[in-house]
Amino acid sequence: MEEPAEEDESLIVKPCVLNPLEAGRNVDAGNFYFKKGNYPAAVKRFLNATCWDPSSAEAFLRLGEADEKMRKRDDERAAYEKYLELAPDAKNATDIKKKLAKLPPPPKSH
Repeated sequence: MEEPAEEDESLIVKPCVLNPLEAGRNVDAGNFYFKKGNYPAAVKRFLNATCWDPSSAEAFLRLGEADEKMRKRDDERAAYEKYLELAPDAKNATDIKKKLAKLPPPPKSH
């Protein structure tokens, strides 16, 4: 039997452990991509940030904004709902609730 080919290190999924510093780096990188209009790259970075720090309200807010730009309504809803769960008293909570109210209802699960 042949030895399997070496795996590309970048393809190996690494488990996230709480690391707010790494989360912050990913939010910063996501913000960079967002400003450049590269929303898929921004979404990826904001998702990484939520993995590194699941309590980062900022990461979920920015993820919702990037999903909104990409018209990924279900993902946008989930990110904004998580943001409000983490930061119910945020200054922009009313605005986010208005955005959620305008989204189509989530698909019904069977």
